[in-house]
Amino acid sequence: MPAKEFFLPVWRDGNRIDLLHNGIAYFPALLDAIDRAERTVHLETYIFNLDRTGEAFMAGLIRARQRGVRVRVVIDGFGSSAHAEDIHRRLMEAGVACRVYRPEPSGIRNWRIDPRRLRRLHRKVAVIDQREAYVGGINILDDFEDVPDDGDGPRPRFDFAVRVRGPLVFDIVRSQDRLWLRMSWRKLWRGDKAVSAKGYRRKGWNETYARVSEWWGKRGKHMLKSYPVYEPGCRAIFLLRDNLRFRQSIETAYMRALEHARSDALIANAYFFPGRRLRQVLAQAAARGVRVRLLLQGRSEYPMQYRACRYMYRKLLGRGIEIHEYMASYLHAKAAVIDNYATVGSSNLDPFSLLLAREANVFMDDPAFAQELRAILEKEMASSARQVTPDDLQKRSWLGQLIDALSYVMLRIGVALTGRASEYD
Repeated sequence: MPAKEFFLPVWRDGNRIDLLHNGIAYFPALLDAIDRAERTVHLETYIFNLDRTGEAFMAGLIRARQRGVRVRVVIDGFGSSAHAEDIHRRLMEAGVACRVYRPEPSGIRNWRIDPRRLRRLHRKVAVIDQREAYVGGINILDDFEDVPDDGDGPRPRFDFAVRVRGPLVFDIVRSQDRLWLRMSWRKLWRGDKAVSAKGYRRKGWNETYARVSEWWGKRGKHMLKSYPVYEPGCRAIFLLRDNLRFRQSIETAYMRALEHARSDALIANAYFFPGRRLRQVLAQAAARGVRVRLLLQGRSEYPMQYRACRYMYRKLLGRGIEIHEYMASYLHAKAAVIDNYATVGSSNLDPFSLLLAREANVFMDDPAFAQELRAILEKEMASSARQVTPDDLQKRSWLGQLIDALSYVMLRIGVALTGRASEYD
């Protein structure tokens, strides 16, 4: 499929992209990269938990700073709420620049209903020395923390990340710099507004931010030329979802790939509650003879999302779409293989990811990578998942079906509060 078919940012060729399966591959790779860092480390994560894994990263970040490396960390105020204050304090005391994205309000304000509080930093991105990037769905959270154990020992969360080297890293660095600048400007503007010494207005700050961004854009054209180009290399694009310029980039990428799919579409998604357009494209692909398979959660980590998804099973099966539930542990993956295209990242196909959160995915046009990811998914489906059939749905109790329906309605009400209900008709 030609690149012009995508209404998205720029494709970059000549990358080297490695698939990292679960924390057992991701955590050592990223920790080693932090320990090798010579100039900069920039880490963004939704959850930073101070368990065994989190403490290892805390120590690695502090060691890097002690070597003179410039270290920046951004954590989400809700996802990391249990440890946000402690993490911020410890890192700042060590000289690490740390910011909390949308800190949770304290006191009675914490109980106030405000849809804006759902606009979270859900992406998981790290860049080392502006040359090596990590993007995926894996939080700084021990793989075995609070996972099911059926008596044979716990199995880790099922998830992926990618390690990226080459020209695509330029786009990842630029996205981190823009978010850091925006957070800095917001903090500075609020501080000046509080003292109101010179009567600064928000308009003035936005204009200055725009001028700085324009300068960075011009500077970036020169930076891009410094990145190595690998031969042979992987062609890829870095996809963001935010509430400004890139509201539908990730969803659009899925739809364009599905519209052009010829043989196979395999989607692994932790929280699957797509909008009307994406559901239609999935059904149309299946009607054309494309084998459409969904690997979804079989173990409920968040009951309402899980049950709302189950409510859609009957309609999905009726459209010729296969559904497989992962049973070994919690499925946390946000990945897909559509013919020779593949994506790995942080974005679920649900309202939280597609309408509210900041997300980041890498989308690759590379047959070898697609085949590697497909092989892992199919192996897990064969060994650790069960296929859902219409007979299975008939056997569900009336109470279970009622709870599924109520969960679906509640999630639809949540969508309505975002003002985007028409997309989920």
